[in-house]
Amino acid sequence: MSVALETRDLTIRFGGHTAVDRVSCSFRPGELVAIVGPNGAGKTTYFNLISGQLRASSGAVLLDGVDITNTSAPERARRGVGRAFQLTNLFPNLTVAENVRLAVQAAAGVHYDMLRPWTERRDLIERADAVLKDVALTAKRGHAAAALPHGDQRKLEVALMMALDPRVYMFDEPTAGMSVDEAPVVLDLIARLKRDTEKIVLLVEHKMDVVRALADRIIVLVNGACVADGAPAEVIASPIVQEAYLGMAPKGAAA
Repeated sequence: MSVALETRDLTIRFGGHTAVDRVSCSFRPGELVAIVGPNGAGKTTYFNLISGQLRASSGAVLLDGVDITNTSAPERARRGVGRAFQLTNLFPNLTVAENVRLAVQAAAGVHYDMLRPWTERRDLIERADAVLKDVALTAKRGHAAAALPHGDQRKLEVALMMALDPRVYMFDEPTAGMSVDEAPVVLDLIARLKRDTEKIVLLVEHKMDVVRALADRIIVLVNGACVADGAPAEVIASPIVQEAYLGMAPKGAAA
């Protein structure tokens, strides 16, 4: 498939520090790409540049060949770039169902209408209910988002992205802070999303077992620069990755 999302020499500087350094990568539909690297490598900053939370110092972000570098985060979301954060980003005082309902309404372009209340929109209600079922939150639809356990909050955040039906799903350490029992549920959701050959899934993750299980391709950032990009087995075995990310000396090197 042709490239749908691309970064060209994407760079951001904070004073004299270059956090992301001329990163050029392309992403295709039907692909799950894991972005890995040591702490401080620029992974989340690179995500922020793609999704619009940060403005680039130089370089470009393109979606379907259109330069979106100077568009806002909300505009990128409208164009199909969906983002989940390390910390959950929900409406804490609303119920689970209300959170998903708002996302469904936004995706459908439906605004408040005093003459036609939400309860009359069976199509939107059914869509919201289907998303809740997909993430196994139907039984908690009436609970306040703030009252959910951390794992369920992460599932709800995935539900909001699913309700918006983006073309690009971006997950920043989706299992951070989750228990051993909670993590597989979110990872299973991501695995299901990657089966859609029209979607791109980008994943920042430091757990290599998760990366091996899910990724079709791995990009490695070190000191803000892309040092490897390829198939998981090839990238994980490369000396530069073993040294910079896994903390291992390359084979044949002195201890």
